[in-house]
Order: sequence, then structure tokens, then C-alpha cells
Amino acid sequence: MSMSLKILTYLIISGVIIAGIILPIPYIPALGDKARVIYFHVPTAWLSVIAFFISMIYSVQYLRKKESISDIKAYSAAGLGFLFTILATVTGSLWAKFSWGSFWNWDPRETSIFILLLIYGAYFALRSAIDSYEQRAKLSSVYAIIAFITVPFFIFIMPRIVETLHPDPIINNQGKINMDRTMLIIFLSSLTGFTMLFFWIYNLMVRSEVLKQKLKLSQQ
Repeated sequence: MSMSLKILTYLIISGVIIAGIILPIPYIPALGDKARVIYFHVPTAWLSVIAFFISMIYSVQYLRKKESISDIKAYSAAGLGFLFTILATVTGSLWAKFSWGSFWNWDPRETSIFILLLIYGAYFALRSAIDSYEQRAKLSSVYAIIAFITVPFFIFIMPRIVETLHPDPIINNQGKINMDRTMLIIFLSSLTGFTMLFFWIYNLMVRSEVLKQKLKLSQQ
């Protein structure tokens, strides 16, 4: 990422934080001003899906070409996806505390994201348990592909086929955007800023893993 994009990312996220705190939002029952957590909760959940998708794409590419860079990119994306899933869980727990009185209620959305954490936690356990690089890369690639199949189900399908307490703060029952203009602008800016931040961190992680691999090879 170029320096100008880094500065732009910093400005967008800083602006979102300031605007999200200062600018008024419409009254939302049971939440009030606490609804501002949406500016951070939804982007983190969104980026976890993007990261797991990228991990799946590069896992397929590794199985096709057996290039180590594809395994590195898949592994780095899975790591970021796991991190953003944890952040989505934490911000979602805060939302649950505001709305339902406790941090965890085993709501379908909470349960589904917990299962995703277990699934991708097993991915890292699998990688750490295998010494051979080729076997580790191959098996973890297969696992990442299978694991991603569960992501759309747990994130998008399960919460819609099972009764849930979780509201949809973006789209109302009539299929219309459930935000006023100011709140929508801040939300979209947050989504943009966090997406740019994701790819910035992702690029750094990939470069770091490449350097680690080169260092290991030079020491052999």
C-alpha cells in the first residue's frame, strides 16, 4: 500500500471514530446512543468473511500450483479472519449487553460465530501439528476450503432460518435501509476505512511470512 493510501486510511478511520462519537444518531429502541457500536461491529464481521474467502481462494491456488506464496497468503488471510472474528464477537457481546442485559445469550448469531472460531481455531491447530511443510500446506489448504463452506451458512443462512433476538440495523422489515443519511455515511465510511486497513495489514503479514520463510531456508 502506498504512503498516500496509508494516510487516507488513517484519515478515514480517524474521521469515523470522531464522527461516530460526536454526530447525533436517530433514537433506536433499547440501544439509544449505544447503537454507535454498529460502526465497528459490522465492519469487523464483514472483514472476517472477506478474509476467510481470500484464504479459501489461495488454498485452491496452492493445491493447483503448489506455490508456497499461495500457502502464505492463505495462512495470513485466515489469521486476520480469525482476529476480526474475535473483534466481531467482542463488539457483538457489548451490543448484547446493551440490548439483552448480558454479554452472551447463545443467540443463533452468537452461537454461529462461536462455532466459526472453533472451526478456524482447529485450522491453526492442524498447521502447528504437522512438521512437513508440503504436507502442512496441502492439508491446511484442503481444510480451509472445507471450512469456508460453513462460513456463508453460519453468517448469513442460519440466523435467518432460526428465530433470533439479533436485529438487522441496516435493512428493515420492508427491505429498506434502516439508517438516516448521516448515520449511513458514517457507516459506509467505516466499512471503507476498515477494508483498506485490512488489506494494509494483510500485505504486511504476507511480507513478514515471506521473510520468515526465507530466513528459515537460509539457516538450513
